[in-house]
Amino acid sequence: MAVDFEKLIKSIVTPLVMHPEDIVVKTIAEEENEITIQVLVSEEDLGRVIGKGGRIASAIRTIVYAGASKEGKRVRIDIDAF
Repeated sequence: MAVDFEKLIKSIVTPLVMHPEDIVVKTIAEEENEITIQVLVSEEDLGRVIGKGGRIASAIRTIVYAGASKEGKRVRIDIDAF
């Protein structure tokens, strides 16, 4: 069963932000073994998603990497604000 990385990331990020309607998660590049996913949140929610010292962003990446390793893929997550 394939993991829907966009849905997984959105479900993790949604409870963290004040403006969940502004979350955009999209795959911007998909190659054979590597997927690049972009996460866009509102400017004032960026700090909540990245966390102090990048701890929350690191935790999100760890969860997604665990799902990707089962499929033999690598996932790169870019977190930014708009």
